[in-house]
Amino acid sequence: MSPVLTTLSTHLSISDRIQERLHQGKLTQQQVDDFQDFLQQVECDFLRHPIITDNAYTRWFQAGKATDEQLRYFIRQFSVFSNQFLIAALLKVINSPTLQQSRASREVLLNELGVIYRKLQGTDNAQTVKTEEEKDREGDPEVVSTEGTVDGGICRFRAAHFEWLATVAEGIGLHYEEIGQRKHGSPATLHFCDELQRLYGSDDPNVAEGASFAVENWAAAGFWQELEDGLTRIKQTRHPSLHLAFFTWHNRVEAQHAEHTLEELEAVYFKPEFDRTKFIQGGQQILDAIAVFWNGLEHDRTH
Repeated sequence: MSPVLTTLSTHLSISDRIQERLHQGKLTQQQVDDFQDFLQQVECDFLRHPIITDNAYTRWFQAGKATDEQLRYFIRQFSVFSNQFLIAALLKVINSPTLQQSRASREVLLNELGVIYRKLQGTDNAQTVKTEEEKDREGDPEVVSTEGTVDGGICRFRAAHFEWLATVAEGIGLHYEEIGQRKHGSPATLHFCDELQRLYGSDDPNVAEGASFAVENWAAAGFWQELEDGLTRIKQTRHPSLHLAFFTWHNRVEAQHAEHTLEELEAVYFKPEFDRTKFIQGGQQILDAIAVFWNGLEHDRTH
């Protein structure tokens, strides 16, 4: 596995894939040195963004002291972002400049919609007789795979990420019709959703690539763990029946997504049409929008 930032102490660096291309003569040492310099710029401009290094809301949430009212408000706003993300993900598929990038984008979108990752190797592919109940449980996020490909995977309604989140919401008194739609979003939440569509789903591949890289590395940098910690404490102290698989599964899977974005960056960086300025612009702007979302939650909590 090549190095990729999954915690704040890790640094982006040249992967084995790039070293192999250098040894094969497909890249020059100057090109590799320039790419290393660019990764350092990305780390400075993206991975040291305040919303990654100092998220006041998730740091507070981690203690598990949110009241039921605060918890319902958080789940409602998070559900709007989660559901509206599907639009941005579809735009990313539509606007993908190559078939390979389209497939990578479809991996994310189809998994969001309920297509389960299928492992290409290992013993999980062994044929076994399953009951209907066991087959249905393949859509349970606590048992589905976090690795593999959706190509050839099974689609289960219950494996759709929004259905997992709806199950969390039901546990605290929120029903399906009360979550996920734009009408339930605060101005800060809707700003984030709109920026996701504009940047992550941009028809400018350089802007979209920068936004995607920033989003996935933000997701891998620790906020899922803080949310899981807080919800686990709430489950232990107040809501023993609360289902947390939506958060625990995402906490496990995001490092893989971040690794994929590094591979995508390596694939496009050395092409003549790659624009470093637009890449940085897309990443910085989406991180600013992410900050609006979390800071909006913090503002609403403290006022």
